[in-house]
Amino acid sequence: MPHIKPLTNAMTYEAGDLSTDTLRGLYEQILRPRLIEEKMLKLLRQGVISKWFSGIGQEAISVGCTAALNPSELLFTMHRNLGVFTTREVPLERLFAQWQGKPLGFTKGRDRSFHFGTLDYGIVGMISHLGPQLSLADGVALANKLEQKPEVALAFTGDGATSEGEFHEALNVAAVWQLPVIFVIENNGYGLSTPVNEQYRCENLADRGKGYGMRALTIDGNNILEVYRTVRALADELRKNPEPVLLECRTFRMRGHEEASGTKYVPNELMDAWAQRDPIANYEAWLLEKGIIDEKLTEKLTKKIKKEIDAGLKKANAAPEPEADYGQEVRDVYAPYEEEDIEPSGKSKDIRFVDAISEGLDEGMQQHDRLVLMGQDIAEYGGVFKITDGFLEKYGPGRVRNTPLCESAIIGAGLGLSLKGWKSMVEMQFADFVTCGFNQIINNLAKLHYRWGAPADVVVRMPTGGGVGAGPYHSQSNEAWFFHTPGLKVVYPSNPRDAKGLLLAALADPNPVMYFEHKALYRSLTGPVPEGYYTTPIGKANLVRSGEAVSILTYGMGVHWAMDLCEAEGIDADILDLRSLLPLDYEAISESVKRTNKVLILHEDTLLGGIGGELSAWISEHLFEHLDGPVMRVASMDTPVPFARNLEAQFLPKGRFSEKIRELLAY
Repeated sequence: MPHIKPLTNAMTYEAGDLSTDTLRGLYEQILRPRLIEEKMLKLLRQGVISKWFSGIGQEAISVGCTAALNPSELLFTMHRNLGVFTTREVPLERLFAQWQGKPLGFTKGRDRSFHFGTLDYGIVGMISHLGPQLSLADGVALANKLEQKPEVALAFTGDGATSEGEFHEALNVAAVWQLPVIFVIENNGYGLSTPVNEQYRCENLADRGKGYGMRALTIDGNNILEVYRTVRALADELRKNPEPVLLECRTFRMRGHEEASGTKYVPNELMDAWAQRDPIANYEAWLLEKGIIDEKLTEKLTKKIKKEIDAGLKKANAAPEPEADYGQEVRDVYAPYEEEDIEPSGKSKDIRFVDAISEGLDEGMQQHDRLVLMGQDIAEYGGVFKITDGFLEKYGPGRVRNTPLCESAIIGAGLGLSLKGWKSMVEMQFADFVTCGFNQIINNLAKLHYRWGAPADVVVRMPTGGGVGAGPYHSQSNEAWFFHTPGLKVVYPSNPRDAKGLLLAALADPNPVMYFEHKALYRSLTGPVPEGYYTTPIGKANLVRSGEAVSILTYGMGVHWAMDLCEAEGIDADILDLRSLLPLDYEAISESVKRTNKVLILHEDTLLGGIGGELSAWISEHLFEHLDGPVMRVASMDTPVPFARNLEAQFLPKGRFSEKIRELLAY
């Protein structure tokens, strides 16, 4: 199959049970995006818009799918789905302003073209990585299923994106959980310039559905009535009997991947063949032949739509350009939230670090009845560390969910849940495994609110750290990866009380929170923890020991190394437990440094690129006149974490800590 072929050469239409009004309505809906595109291509050449991904030749898929769904059902779009936005009647002036980068659009000028969504119109936009929106559709469908709401989610993807891991993960999760999602493949023959024979070997992409145990169909994506009827029938079925369906729509991209790409790589005969299958010209000809419309109506509709386009452009052109407001940009990184510091009201009892986390999750599940826990082996088995032991019986399989080994899809599903007003906690079995979900965290969770104001109410729990002889893939301290990412919050408790309080604060916060918990502290550390519900404020450090000689800034296991050393050697040190890494408590850092005038930063993460480098730079820039010596750092070696106990002991900073602090005190 060197090039994409239509299912049949002739295009045939059957009215069936469709009324005349429906047939005419679909004609107007498919004509509108074509006329808008023709206008946009002119504006692109004039420099009014900067980029364009053309969907000419593919309009029947977007329009047919959207028209077949209920207005409240969410669609997950790609580059070539203009027909979704127009069929959902998104105001044209806002679309045009979006493409011009103006605040009248949907992203305040922060993202371009179709990289946006609008929940007001039931649309969730793409990111450039193409596959992640499929997993978000899983999350929305899961919310619908949990609420017993008879709705489907529909997600578009291209033939090229079906090679991505997220495609596999999203379909697998949907199949295992029997989620009502229609996955639509717009198979248009090329992934940019790569033809289908260099992308996949199966005859039909729908054949992949069999491997996931889901129903799959291949239809003519240029036939709007076939698309409309198929999706309408599928949606009706899935609302009653939830399950996923894979729908491959054969079509063709008549212009370049984007306009700068051109189409020189496409054989002329292929372009000519598919031009004969234009979805608008063929449908219009059939309607004219059947007397459903006439030339007068087509002219009237064309004039009407062009008038709408001109009016929309006039409003968009008159709209102001974005103003570069530093404060507003920073504020919009996070969803607005005034954290309430809830003090404990119950008595305290001594419990282990691991039990404090379990209590926090339990209290969170009681406090938030729309909180879902997801992770590998967390249900019947109770998690590899037994933190969720007994939760399945208490809260049921809807809210305590075992997952396939699909870290990316599960994080995406958590984000999808938040779009429907739910909260989620996703457990990484080990923090090291988060690499498999990195894209969803960095490019979706962290940026969604800043880009178009959508919620990202997800907590990712990260069992982290070394000292337990677990080797390179179960011992990494990787908090610095996320510390560098605007839009995330990062917390790292060092004691049982904070472990529970910070977890409850993270679950209450509507922003994405990376929650790090040190595995070596799970069963080795016991401390007083208040009963009942309380929160430890995110963004506030804790002075665990007061001194005058030196400030030790640390977190996690470092707090215990620092306490042990200062007690053993009689060092008069301030020990500041940062506990919240993003945002940092600069006020507490400043107060400590001004009091002691010497600073040592201690963390278990490797030295190069660790959080200590940023802290050191900030102190040197803002508190230089208060320093009586250089800011010093102690961290793990810049190597992977070794397995053998003596090698791991050398790797960790504990053995170098005493020497370094004596060096600083003697300076």
